[in-house]
Amino acid sequence: MSSIGVKRGSGSDVEKNPLGDVELSDEDAVKLQTVQKDIARVELALERHAQKKMEPVYTRRRPIVKAINKFWPVALLNHPMVAMHIQHASDQAALSYLEDLWLVRDAAESRCFTLEFHFKENPYFSNSVLKKEYKFMPPPVEADDKPDADGITETMLEFTWERDVEPQATKIEWKDDERNLTKLHARPAIGGGSFFNFFEVSSDPFELGVSIANDVFPEAIEYFLGQAGGDDSDSDEESDDDEDEDEEEIDLEKPRPKKQKKA
Repeated sequence: MSSIGVKRGSGSDVEKNPLGDVELSDEDAVKLQTVQKDIARVELALERHAQKKMEPVYTRRRPIVKAINKFWPVALLNHPMVAMHIQHASDQAALSYLEDLWLVRDAAESRCFTLEFHFKENPYFSNSVLKKEYKFMPPPVEADDKPDADGITETMLEFTWERDVEPQATKIEWKDDERNLTKLHARPAIGGGSFFNFFEVSSDPFELGVSIANDVFPEAIEYFLGQAGGDDSDSDEESDDDEDEDEEEIDLEKPRPKKQKKA
């Protein structure tokens, strides 16, 4: 038997608290764990199905947003966490040559992926594509670990990012030392270095790749327009909009603050 996480009092307080003596039997604990695993199995199946359904949509979106000047740099800068790591003017200048951003998911484990940043010819580096791969490191698999009808195995349910994923580094071919941004702004322990350390250093302690893959890439249009997470019903925002009616037209090439959802 195990105790439930209910705070208990002492003496007569326990007697007055109807939840103070709740116990969980070993049998019930096993049943709960089984249900939790069933839920995780269905959620993973739905996630994998959604990813496959979205692939052709992202493919259709790709040339449309590529044709819009500085679409991806603006979308990235409108994500608060990513923007924190693109503070240097030189980083923003280099990113202004970014014309396409693409996400390729691992065929064996779709929670792992590679981000591809496609750049136009620029004065900073020779690479036309900078990649950040989050490589799947498969754990040992039991012989009887068979996939179900949705292709989900027991091993997949035990997936952990820390154990099963290994970020990779990409060498950037800088054209000269004066524009070698990772040399000019190396990554310090607490952040503040060049955004391009994201590629040249294998580790990703700030989980920028996860933010880009899970937030910016799927909601790219919303981030570009500064609407990701917005709530038009917010009265404060409506008031701000009224005050801005006489201001000049918004330049979409400039990052706009991300609207936050109400708590």
